[in-house]
Amino acid sequence: MSSKQPSSGQIFQNPVLEGLTKTHIAVPLTLFFGLGMAAGYASVHMLGFSVLSTLSLYGAGVLFFTFIEYTAHRKLYHMGTAGSARKVRMQYVMHGVHHDHPRDKKRLALPPLVSIVLASAFMGLFRLVLGPGGIAFGGGFMTGYACYLMIHYAVHTMNPPKNVFGVLWKHHNLHHYVGDQGAFGVSSPLWDHIFGTMPVDPKAKRVA
Repeated sequence: MSSKQPSSGQIFQNPVLEGLTKTHIAVPLTLFFGLGMAAGYASVHMLGFSVLSTLSLYGAGVLFFTFIEYTAHRKLYHMGTAGSARKVRMQYVMHGVHHDHPRDKKRLALPPLVSIVLASAFMGLFRLVLGPGGIAFGGGFMTGYACYLMIHYAVHTMNPPKNVFGVLWKHHNLHHYVGDQGAFGVSSPLWDHIFGTMPVDPKAKRVA
């Protein structure tokens, strides 16, 4: 019997529900890069913000996304599951299937329906809290998410580049293949350094 895993795990028995758990990466990338650009345009040409103010809010939104990405990955996707079959199932549906099948190209992004609901909720929250400035801030947040998706897809489907971006490949591979209780940042290792969740690189340990 072959020891190879199938390319994709199964979450639901119902074929319709199962189909809704998958997406081609081009769909969310188009959606969220497009939303980010539209928000930036609206901020300058419809809401009257200066280019500098828009870029500042946009950059703050990108940075805030990296924090939410890190926090969700650490606290939600890798929540403790001891003693609860429901939590075990929830964790597997949200993220465990990705760890079992990390090269499944159709499960490297949230399904479009879930993405649209979350994007609408976040944009509404930013607009409520920040007023009109929430549009540019939200645009940066959505662009941050699109960049995260692009990086995550590349890390799992392409060979690491021989330049500074190779750090992102190494960092995420530590999470998948060394220990999943560290290296929670994907688009940036920033928050892992800040919160002390950088795992020990076994290669560096051997050299030392």
